[in-house]
Amino acid sequence: MSRPDLNGAAWRKSSYSNQEGGNCVEVADGIPGVIPVRDSKNPQGPALLFPATSWTAFIARLKTGHRP
Repeated sequence: MSRPDLNGAAWRKSSYSNQEGGNCVEVADGIPGVIPVRDSKNPQGPALLFPATSWTAFIARLKTGHRP
């Protein structure tokens, strides 16, 4: 599988990020099959790509109070 082009991705910060620019992660939606995640303090740096199904399962476990 080829790496998707993320140049036009619409990134959004985690709802847990604070306004002072603390430890923030950003996620991009709309990329078929994967969820790109990056460090908001380094937007030109690398993005991790997670399979969409794995990301969905991870978020569901966090919402139920389970920790990885």
